[in-house]
Amino acid sequence: MKTSDFDYCLPQELIAQTPVEPRDCSRLMVLDRSDGSLEHRRFFEIGDYLRHGDVLVFNDSRVIPARLWGRKSEGGGKLEILLLRRLEPGVWQVLLRPGKRAKVGSRIDLTASPTDGDKQDSRVWAEVIGLEEDGIKLIRLSDETMLTVLGQAPLPPYIHAPLNDPERYQTVYARVPGSVAAPTAGLHFTPELIRQIENKGVICQFVTLHVGLDTFRPIREDNPLQHTMYQEHGVLNPEVAGQLSRAKADGRRVICVGTTAVRLVEAVAQASDPLQLQPFAGTVSLFILPGYQFRMVDALITNFHLPRSTLLMLVSAFTGSSLLKEAYQEAIQHKYHFYSFGDAMLII
Repeated sequence: MKTSDFDYCLPQELIAQTPVEPRDCSRLMVLDRSDGSLEHRRFFEIGDYLRHGDVLVFNDSRVIPARLWGRKSEGGGKLEILLLRRLEPGVWQVLLRPGKRAKVGSRIDLTASPTDGDKQDSRVWAEVIGLEEDGIKLIRLSDETMLTVLGQAPLPPYIHAPLNDPERYQTVYARVPGSVAAPTAGLHFTPELIRQIENKGVICQFVTLHVGLDTFRPIREDNPLQHTMYQEHGVLNPEVAGQLSRAKADGRRVICVGTTAVRLVEAVAQASDPLQLQPFAGTVSLFILPGYQFRMVDALITNFHLPRSTLLMLVSAFTGSSLLKEAYQEAIQHKYHFYSFGDAMLII
């Protein structure tokens, strides 16, 4: 297995730049693994494929204003900060650009925008206090309460159009702040659609996995087995654990909304008996590749993912690589939109 096995060519015009309105009017490709068949639908029709007793697992993590700007106190060089993970009050793992400008001990005065900036005596500042692998640095913020004022949602680098409503990069059920990217499969749901699904007898459950660096970090190694996954914090509470275990015992389907929900549920299932799933709160670094044996997940709702990404590898593991390649080529031929604001797949 090589990383290049998960490559494909995508016309630039198929990278979605803006979200579809209403949310549930995006296109939906339905892929049946049992016979390889494909159907082309709209997302609001997804209830046609859900059954009474299915358990639908959503990730309720909320995107934080993780993109910040600043200037070095000494020299005034501009810096962009991407918050990755909060380790303790005031202390964060971050990416800095350009990273070479910030050594341990450097102070960065935060500004409200990349162009705001001649004030060298900012009321909010960050100090670089450590260096980690892969260019990750540790900083200490003087005042975390100002993040909502100074920070912005960190849209992926392939989105160039401005986002007029920041809430459009949040799911309608986003509740627990902590992600640096949205769990995008959930962006297609509206409150009305969730109510319709629940009225069919589908059980909607919520877990939390804060999306981290691997969502947008490409795999650099030729052999994906040499790639190390970034740790993400996750929580699966006792009620959800019980619902999932009862579903498996009864032979009912567990359907995950997005690859993040898959990774959390599968990581918890690895650590305990799927029929007696235990609650969980801790870090998750599960890397799912073709050959992985799924313990909990029976169906998956997901978007179309970047080439050579861990997300594409997970979906390949779930569908089979050849079937997924056929589905992606079909999506390109039918001009589906790809990535965060793009269209969706239901894999059953």
